[in-house]
Amino acid sequence: MQDTINGNQRIIDGLGQCSETGTVHHTVDSFGNAFHWFRLGTPRHLTRAAALLSETGARLCMVTAYNRRHLSEPMQEICYHFEVAGVIYNLTVILNGEWPVVPSITPFFANADWHEREMMELYGINVADHPNPRRLFLDESFERGILNQAVPLSIMMNGASTTDLWERILADREKQS
Repeated sequence: MQDTINGNQRIIDGLGQCSETGTVHHTVDSFGNAFHWFRLGTPRHLTRAAALLSETGARLCMVTAYNRRHLSEPMQEICYHFEVAGVIYNLTVILNGEWPVVPSITPFFANADWHEREMMELYGINVADHPNPRRLFLDESFERGILNQAVPLSIMMNGASTTDLWERILADREKQS
């Protein structure tokens, strides 16, 4: 893995400058594949990181959005997964009350279009300056962020043997009434 890190030191240094102190990690899986993990300081750093990755010929593989509200943390996280020369670079952005919007990276990666539209539609994530913010597949009658209302399987499984899940569902119904 050391050769891989040295071979992409410009990328690692550049992404490290966009990241919070102490949040950069490098791992290798059992097959020797290198993974680099960066937690960006603010969503504003995403544009600079995407520009750097685009300049180096990176490929945007996937964008993963997940809601941490069910973990008693009022935030959402987005992880962008890039590949350069067989090495994966993962950039995590935290959205919260202070930073509720993520910039679009479609100027750098055209395939970000569908990923970002999916985040807007299913999680209600605000993507600034997206060139095509229309819905992908859900009818307009569904409100944005519908997956924020879903009950995670882990909570459902724990709730299957207790009254916690049903108390939570009833409380949500009372709030909506």
